[in-house]
Amino acid sequence: MSVLVIENYPDAPMGNVGRALDQAGVTYDIVQAHAGEPVPETVAGRSGLVVLGGSQNALDDEGYPFLPIVCGLIRNFHEQDKPVLGICLGSQLIARAFGAENILDRPIEFGWHEVRAVDTAGDDPIGRILAEGSPIFHWHTDTFSLPEGAVHLASSDATPHQAFRLGRATYATQFHFEVALPEVKLWSELFSERIQDHDPDWPQRFAEEANRHAAASDRTGQAIAEAWVALLDRS
Repeated sequence: MSVLVIENYPDAPMGNVGRALDQAGVTYDIVQAHAGEPVPETVAGRSGLVVLGGSQNALDDEGYPFLPIVCGLIRNFHEQDKPVLGICLGSQLIARAFGAENILDRPIEFGWHEVRAVDTAGDDPIGRILAEGSPIFHWHTDTFSLPEGAVHLASSDATPHQAFRLGRATYATQFHFEVALPEVKLWSELFSERIQDHDPDWPQRFAEEANRHAAASDRTGQAIAEAWVALLDRS
């Protein structure tokens, strides 16, 4: 098995998803779309697709002309019942690919915040993991409405639509479950100036919030990653 990964923005690590793929012995190839690497337009024998996050909005085709190609690729994998995973911007591109509304420039949701399964999640594998709620890392302003036929899976206090599923195995998560404490530390260092613009006290808050939330967030994120990777065996 081999998974195709679309990297929409530099320094967007695979984190828990990469660790779950490695643990399962699944290889993956990363296409750095943000750096001009061409995005394939077909599934090309792949077992699944991961679309990572980024700071751009999901409608900025002029600035990022690869975005419509990514949307087409999402549809191609979905139509062949091959698992798709979109995280943050990736989730917004799944929403766009299936005709939902991209909602731009909302108040920022940043840091560890609780995500909870909703009633419609039922017995969904990811819904089960979030049934009791868990802190998970967030960094976004944009979000989405639900595509027609989507199963709503999770919400947070700030964002009603935190996750949904289409069909058997196309999953969209607005929250960054792939990000564990090492990745949060990396982002806090690399993007300190950007974070300063909206959370100037983050350097002072970081250690205390990490102590309160990171362990539970890391466990939940790894469990979600492993649940999605397990779907590859059935594709």
